Amino acid sequence: MHSAMKKTPDPADNGRFPVLKVLILVTCLALAAFSWYAFSHWLRADDDITWYPPEQTACNLHEQRCVAPLGERGSVALSVAGSGRIKALEPLALTVAVEGIVADGATVDLVGRGMDMGLNRFVLDADGSGHFSGQGQVGVCTQDVMPWRARVILDTPNGRVGSWFDFDVVRS
Repeated sequence: MHSAMKKTPDPADNGRFPVLKVLILVTCLALAAFSWYAFSHWLRADDDITWYPPEQTACNLHEQRCVAPLGERGSVALSVAGSGRIKALEPLALTVAVEGIVADGATVDLVGRGMDMGLNRFVLDADGSGHFSGQGQVGVCTQDVMPWRARVILDTPNGRVGSWFDFDVVRS
């Protein structure tokens, strides 16, 4: 009769650390991290946006509507309605008002200043005659005070334009 052949372990492999498997795993993890990084920056690409800096650097989005000029053509205003101060993970009612230019769409991009906080982009609905509204929220952070930037991006017939407003969120 035919006896079943048993594979005998190679004595040279006993107790060896699987270096090749670990190197493959580390390479795959590095490629995944690089892909995520490149993809997130591609999603945030803003090379086609004409940016106009705000004139009011001391505007407080926690308490009031903030306005920025869009060159000599017009202006954009952002207001954030909430329960007092802007807090992490709390739903925020965002309102954008545009004057002096025609805008087909508006997006508010909440960006961590000095720290990558992921993609926090909120497309607003048109309410008519240059008014847009929607919901958004800022992410949670481990810092006691997290500096944020609300970037307002408008789609116009002449291309995308935008401005920004800085604010801080205190960890509660």
